Amino acid sequence: MHELGVVIEVVKTVEKIAKDHELSKVDTLVLQIGELSSMIPKYIELCYPAAVFNTILEDTKLKIEILPGNGICKKCNKVFNLLENKRECPNCRSAEWELLCGNEFMIKEIIAC
Repeated sequence: MHELGVVIEVVKTVEKIAKDHELSKVDTLVLQIGELSSMIPKYIELCYPAAVFNTILEDTKLKIEILPGNGICKKCNKVFNLLENKRECPNCRSAEWELLCGNEFMIKEIIAC
């Protein structure tokens, strides 16, 4: 499970941002995770308490927003969700597409108290 190492790095980043902005407490951390990324949201939620233990984020709420894995068909230019359509264009059935979004893993928002 590589999620723990990634979440620990997120915590370090948020702590630095909080320090730079003189925040003593963070209420909520919002992460965005693409549905095609290698991060598994459930694992992020499970390892979050261990990653924030004894930090200024210890009592924060974690919110995760899932971003769709969308592609654009190279044949007909239709934008479609890759997972819902089994990586095949629902319009022309082509399997030739370009990834538009869905690999993201980012800090969207840090909400201070």
